[in-house]
Amino acid sequence: MIKKCYIILAFTLIGIAASSQSNTSDTTIVPTDNSFLIDTTIDYGELFQDFEAFMDSILSPHSYFLATISLGKSFYNFESKTNSSTKALQKLTYSPTVGYYHKSGLGISATGYIVDDGVNKNLYQSSISPSFDYLKNKAIAAGISYTRFITKDSLPFYTTPLQNELYGYFTYRKSWIRPTVAVSYGWGSRSDYSEREEQLIDIWLRRRGYTYINTEESISDFSLTTSIRHDFYWLDVLTYKDHIRFTPQLSFTSGTQKFGFNQKSNTYVTKLPNNSSVLYNSDNVYLDDKLKFQPLALTMNFRGEYSIGKFFVQPQFALDYYFPATTDNFSSYFSINVGCMF
Repeated sequence: MIKKCYIILAFTLIGIAASSQSNTSDTTIVPTDNSFLIDTTIDYGELFQDFEAFMDSILSPHSYFLATISLGKSFYNFESKTNSSTKALQKLTYSPTVGYYHKSGLGISATGYIVDDGVNKNLYQSSISPSFDYLKNKAIAAGISYTRFITKDSLPFYTTPLQNELYGYFTYRKSWIRPTVAVSYGWGSRSDYSEREEQLIDIWLRRRGYTYINTEESISDFSLTTSIRHDFYWLDVLTYKDHIRFTPQLSFTSGTQKFGFNQKSNTYVTKLPNNSSVLYNSDNVYLDDKLKFQPLALTMNFRGEYSIGKFFVQPQFALDYYFPATTDNFSSYFSINVGCMF
């Protein structure tokens, strides 16, 4: 850290001296000795080589295992016990992840999503993601991944029917500010089958029957995200093998979403003398909501990382403005990720 301060101080003072010598209004040449501005005990060439080697080490492809756990608060829509409405509650979510990434670019990871539902810690969803990243060119990075979501049935809160997601990105990483373009497309459906026993009131048939309700939901979602970011690094902060990274990132997301709801309710009288079933009633309800392609969110992310050896801690704070909302457009969230690479 002290060596970095020397570098910044030395080059700042040299720049000031150089700009003063370029002033054409001063016709008097005064010999100056700026050697006192530079600490000759520091090998600046070695310093720059160390930083270059560090950047090469994080940009060059290599194989590794990854194990992390992420903690952050999320909103869940719980079913009300007194009526048919839902209530949004903020809950702490735990997301453990394990993965393997080969230097060829192929990788695979698995993630679990755990929340306290008021009774116990509920592993309500898991996902598996094969991926490929092209990292051999130090000027660009690109990749694609597919994620399959697996969600438990009979949850006390609502979850999206999203089951599949394709994601791709492209980053130019040679400039001081790194631009990134990412696209994602998700789709899925879910069927919910419920059976309710009820008393059917009929002037001819006063029998007990069953109502079968079959609900199908489908969703498709496309989003386009553009972002810019810059990584600030500090090497050898507390020990020889550690570093700090701080990354501010501004993202703009646009997208479109389509989701539908199709419900069919059939009522059967089942307890007839001949044990046959008679269709008593049938009705269909179809609701569809289409959201046109439009601006969705503007997000400012502040990501930090402290890494020492194989272990790292990554806190993140985000400020988000959601355009389609009529009220409470601003939101914020904080999460922290800890893990190791080996």
